[in-house]
Amino acid sequence: MSRHRHRMPRREFVRTSAGIALLPLVPDSLRRPPARRRSRVVVVRTADRRRGVREALRLFNPAGIGGRRVVLKPNFNSADPAPASTHPDTLDQLVTELYERDARHVTLGESSGPAGTRRVMEQYGILDLAQRLRFDVVNFDDLADGEWMPFGASGTHWPDGYHLPRLVTAAEYLVSTCCLKTHQFGGVFTMSLKLAVGLTPRAIRRPMHRSPDMRRMIAELNAGYRPQLVVLDGTAAFTDGGPSSGERKDGNVMIVGDDRVAVDAVGLAVLKELGANDAIMGRPIWAQEQLARAVELGLGARGADEIELVTGDAESRAYATRLERMLAAG
Repeated sequence: MSRHRHRMPRREFVRTSAGIALLPLVPDSLRRPPARRRSRVVVVRTADRRRGVREALRLFNPAGIGGRRVVLKPNFNSADPAPASTHPDTLDQLVTELYERDARHVTLGESSGPAGTRRVMEQYGILDLAQRLRFDVVNFDDLADGEWMPFGASGTHWPDGYHLPRLVTAAEYLVSTCCLKTHQFGGVFTMSLKLAVGLTPRAIRRPMHRSPDMRRMIAELNAGYRPQLVVLDGTAAFTDGGPSSGERKDGNVMIVGDDRVAVDAVGLAVLKELGANDAIMGRPIWAQEQLARAVELGLGARGADEIELVTGDAESRAYATRLERMLAAG
């Protein structure tokens, strides 16, 4: 083979050499992919739920509520008291805050389980609260077939896909409010991501709870919708057991954000700080399957460096500093 076939033409050599010579002059900022925005998560240290909701929303300052029809998804898995279910004070203050921010109307939607949804609402006093605060209540168990949005199985661990209420998927403004607790039936923890299970038809829940992919399936439900506001009431927590009963500890914290992954990661840090069961303490936060799958799906923060904890007082700042160390440790 001729040597000349290995030689680079002079013109090409000059062009390539010039490019190589210029590489060191390109600023680092142009070579690196742009950093993702940090998810703001408000942390308020308090034992007063009403104050916690009010102060957390003041600090988070959610935009876009005015003039919108708001859909609110609580946690009424059962009629058991908080942290098994959303506390009436949390719900009352949250709805009040939404109307004070000029929400056009608020509709609460839920499907409880295993108990009937209407029975849970009646026992927990939600129907009376709805009348007093002027919000509607939709029982997802009563939805007609056409009121469900289908999602295919492709790329998920759902063999037949899943359905979510169109009320939620098409909401003008969606708010989720969840509790802080462990889950003894395979979910490991139940916060904002697991809230999605109460959006599904009852028929698909039992197979999900029996699946070894349950935690991944929970995350995948969240790809079908996106709340603009998430309120996690950590005033009390289950650190073992759950979701309806368990080992209860005072968490004394209210957490607010718009990133479900970030909110749940902070919630896990709170459980670790309180001292929870082995499923929480024995696994790094970002290795929890609900979170890991949600990160794969691009649903939120990918790590501690993409979360910014926002506080408004010295006690909350000191507490947030402890949570930041836990988030960074994984």
